[in-house]
This record gives sequence, structure tokens and C-alpha cells, in this order.
Amino acid sequence: MADAAEVPAPPPGFLPSPSRGPFSAHNGPFFDREADEGFQRAFYALKRHCNGLGLVHGGMLTSFLDSLLAAAVHRATGAACVTIHLSVDFLSMARAGEWVIGEARLTRAARDTAFAEGRAMIAGRDVVRASGVFKLMPRRARERVG
Repeated sequence: MADAAEVPAPPPGFLPSPSRGPFSAHNGPFFDREADEGFQRAFYALKRHCNGLGLVHGGMLTSFLDSLLAAAVHRATGAACVTIHLSVDFLSMARAGEWVIGEARLTRAARDTAFAEGRAMIAGRDVVRASGVFKLMPRRARERVG
């Protein structure tokens, strides 16, 4: 987990996101904010999020978008979900010292499948966009996991 001293105060309206397990705790901290349509999440890019070129690693951005889309699905449907398919387009670069702000929304939900789309930006500039398909977990399965 990042040293709190390394991460400045989040953008207005963002609050610390509850941890979703050791993987997310290690890659965070993350900050959440409700949006008019959908959901927003942010993280402050640290040096440990970067690759050898000094750019935020594509795997970090992919993981961030995956969790962002899943959170949007969960908030809209109330169901836990797992990723079936994730499509990611890298549009620009992110560097340490920048706030990466993502927004996502549910686009469609069926009985056991949901679809979502989202993007991540730095200072209003799109960095990455994604769309995903998620398996909605039946209540019985959620109770066993929790």
C-alpha cells in the first residue's frame, strides 16, 4: 500500500474507497465519487505504478478500468460480478504525479449478464477507455464468498 504521505488529497468529492482485498489494497489507494450517471474512481499515479519508461503501466490502467466497470455494474444492479470479457483501448500516456480519474456506467443488464463502459482521464484528457461484459453472481454464490 502507498505511504499516505506520497498521495495528496484527492480531487473534490472523492472519498477513500473501501478495500476490495489484498490486490486492490496493494495497487491503491483508490477514491470513489458518485456521479449523475454511473460511478467515478480515482488514483494518484505513483512511481511504483510505472513501467521502465516512466509511464503508468498498461496493466495498472487495465486493472483500474476492470475494477471501475465492475463497481459501476455492482452499484447499478446490486449484484456482485466477475469479468467475462474486457476490451481496453490505450489512447494516451499517464505519468507518476498525476491523478487518474475514471468514470463508468452500466449500459445494459440481463438476468445474469451485464455490460458496462468507461474511460480514465488525466486533466480532462482521455488516457484509456474500456468496455466489459460481467457475469452477475447469484445471491447464493455471494453468500458463500462473503
